[in-house]
Amino acid sequence: MKIPITFLGTGQAIPTAKRNHTGILLSYKSENILVDCGEGIQRQFRIAKINPCSLTKILITHWHGDHVLGLPGLLQTLALNGYNKKLEVYVPKGTRRFSDLMFKLFVFRRKINYNINEVEGKFFENSDFILEAEKMEHETPCLAYSFTEKEKLRINKEKLKKLEKMKIKGNLIGELSRGKDIMLNGKKIKSEDATYRQESRKIAIILDTGMNPNCEKIAKNSDLLICESTFMENSENGKKLAKEYHHLTAKQAGEIAKKSKVKRLILTHLSQRYEGKEKKMLEEARKVFKNTEIAYDLMETEV
Repeated sequence: MKIPITFLGTGQAIPTAKRNHTGILLSYKSENILVDCGEGIQRQFRIAKINPCSLTKILITHWHGDHVLGLPGLLQTLALNGYNKKLEVYVPKGTRRFSDLMFKLFVFRRKINYNINEVEGKFFENSDFILEAEKMEHETPCLAYSFTEKEKLRINKEKLKKLEKMKIKGNLIGELSRGKDIMLNGKKIKSEDATYRQESRKIAIILDTGMNPNCEKIAKNSDLLICESTFMENSENGKKLAKEYHHLTAKQAGEIAKKSKVKRLILTHLSQRYEGKEKKMLEEARKVFKNTEIAYDLMETEV
């Protein structure tokens, strides 16, 4: 089963005709996890033909406008469309007051069920996956996030066909997939003979930040790293501006990917100053980390 990712917005503080404010949607089984909620995000959902009422979690990296000003409109859309889940919202420690204020201003509690969580480190775990957050270096409390699917035992397809022909009950197949041996018609079937191990998959998302050790920590061994690339180091004042505003260059994103031993890098959060110059930005990152792509609005990919 692939893990789909949709880039609802890939721009920086000032949007362009081609790039909306930031929003990244990760879908996994019944979970739809939105990382940041830039202005206009509800319209991006509609264009992407994704039902926003499928959302289960929102992960906010920080409280700069280009990452959160889509929340009021999105929450109103959910309320008006009979959202019937409990929306879990995760924010950096010390910033709950911002979310409380925004939610109270725009959404009545009786219309939507939500819970706001201040987080850091491992903050969610179930039988399928783990969510973690690490502090970033920015002008305001800021987090990067990772999604890690747990390693699983899967039934070998050929073995499954044989078991189905034997009309084995589903609960017994479940036992095998949990690593337990079963008895069938007086014969022992070992889990190790009927299963294979599916390795875990990891997706890391680093948005606004200056270079810091936690970038490598959150990205380590990721199958996919989605990383901000606000500036180009080889452009006029690019390196200086990145340091001044606590952002990353394309080269630095490549360095993080290389040092963290990730398999694939996608650049996002591009400044308007590089509109039409994406190829140069891509070249800068690829000199350090070859397997790099640049995201564009409504781009879909999977892990």
